[in-house]
Order: sequence, then C-alpha cells, then structure tokens
Amino acid sequence: MGLIGLIDRLTKTLMVIGAAWAFILCFFILADIIFRAANMPLQGTKELIANSVVIIVFMQLGFAVRSQSMLRADFLVAKLPRPVRRLLILLGLALGAAFFFFLLKSGITPALRSFANDEFDGEGALRVPVWPARFAILVGAGLAGINYLLLCLNELLSLRLDRLDLE
Repeated sequence: MGLIGLIDRLTKTLMVIGAAWAFILCFFILADIIFRAANMPLQGTKELIANSVVIIVFMQLGFAVRSQSMLRADFLVAKLPRPVRRLLILLGLALGAAFFFFLLKSGITPALRSFANDEFDGEGALRVPVWPARFAILVGAGLAGINYLLLCLNELLSLRLDRLDLE
C-alpha cells in the first residue's frame, strides 16, 4: 500500500466514523425531543450537538474532496476551450488546497491552547470539552488539503487516480 492508498484508507475510515457518530447523535436528539415533551430536557444537548456537528463535518470533509463531491458550478467552465478549462480546474484545486492548509496552520495554536487550558463548552450538568472539535478541524483540514493537492497533481500530471468511492 502506497502513500495514496494510506491517505484513501484514512479518508474512508474518518468518513465512516463521522457517519456512525451522526447516526448515534440522531438517537440522542430524539431522546432529547421525547424528554422535552415530558418537560425533562437532557442537560448539555446543545453543547454536545454543536461540537459533534463540527467534528462530523470535518471528519467527512476529506472524503467529500477526494470523491470529487464538493459543490462545483462548472456550467460556465464547460463551455470554455479545453486548455482554459484545465487551467481553471487546476486553479480551483490549488486554491482549495491552499485554503485548507491555511485553515490547518491557523488552527494549530487554538487547538493546543484549548487542550492545555482544558477548555469546556457549557455549564452545569454536562460540560463538553472543546479540544476534540478543534483537533477534528485540524485533521479534517489537513486531509482535505492533501486530497485537493492529490487531485491537483492528478490533473496536472495525468496520474489517473481513481475516484474514491465507498467500496
């Protein structure tokens, strides 16, 4: 297994874990709704869900990039000549990589500070640690940046990378 295979396996694994967590979170939300109807809301639901959504999104981000599922408005680009179209695709992929690597770089200090200071969200019965969400942003942004870079190199060098699927 090469480096690309390892990245693909990590990308798929994080996507599956994120999907499983989203599924489990649905039951927690359902339980909160049922208990709210009985006037006994579950404490900390808002904090848990807010941090979980961030984690889920960033765990699945790498897969969305690598499977080329990110939103693209290519109706205008499709009408351009092939060399111009290729240049715009390369530019878009390079900008995507730059954006997520910048997000990775700018998120390191807040993640480390959050972990060192034992930062929590919420007060009372359930206090949710913030550092897992901050580190999920780092991992997801790094993986998205790497996958954008892979797609950019694929387009530039015609590497013939297969589109990542759930198989």
